[in-house]
Amino acid sequence: MLVARNLEKSHGPLKVLRGIDLDVATAEVISIVGPSGAGKTTLLNMLSTLDRPDAGTVMFDGEDVGGLRAKQQAKFRNAHIGFVFQFHQLLPEFTAIENAMLPALISGQSEAAAREAAREALADLGLGARLEHLPSAMSGGEQQRVAVARAMINKPRVIFADEPSGNLDSESAAGLHDLLFELREKTGTALVLVTHNTGLASRADRTVTLRDGEIVS
Repeated sequence: MLVARNLEKSHGPLKVLRGIDLDVATAEVISIVGPSGAGKTTLLNMLSTLDRPDAGTVMFDGEDVGGLRAKQQAKFRNAHIGFVFQFHQLLPEFTAIENAMLPALISGQSEAAAREAAREALADLGLGARLEHLPSAMSGGEQQRVAVARAMINKPRVIFADEPSGNLDSESAAGLHDLLFELREKTGTALVLVTHNTGLASRADRTVTLRDGEIVS
């Protein structure tokens, strides 16, 4: 599904990625691990088209999405990719259902259709009674579930998650991990996870270890 070849990225004189090759299959779960500064988040940003590599290609179903213009990339991400970040990145003035429905609205769905899709997604994640709550009135685990609902609402082919449980207590983290894998089984969505959590990494189909901008295992 996703093919990256010879990805390179520098920040000034610092070489962050040094010729990365990586494939992601449909419904596959890949964990990306390594020490801080290894290039994990940078690689995630390249694979998801949030940032452009200095060299190399990112292909999605045979299309060079890394070479698309910015507006085309934004449209591609909205249609095919979901994101879950360590800090949920919810809009504080929006309710749970309003946050979850945003990608559907951006894709052109009507407000009624987007709201219904968000309601169903949140209910499936155990938040049916929290639809009208603001993020400030929700626990960290609940906020991250809203973020997962937002990531899933457009039925993406792949979800990129950067330390998705890094800001949660151990019980909430375990619940989120179970949820992500349940979604993979239910929807066939691939997951690419950057994590320091060894328990989460061990559940992946493959673990990719980065060090100094290179895949070492």
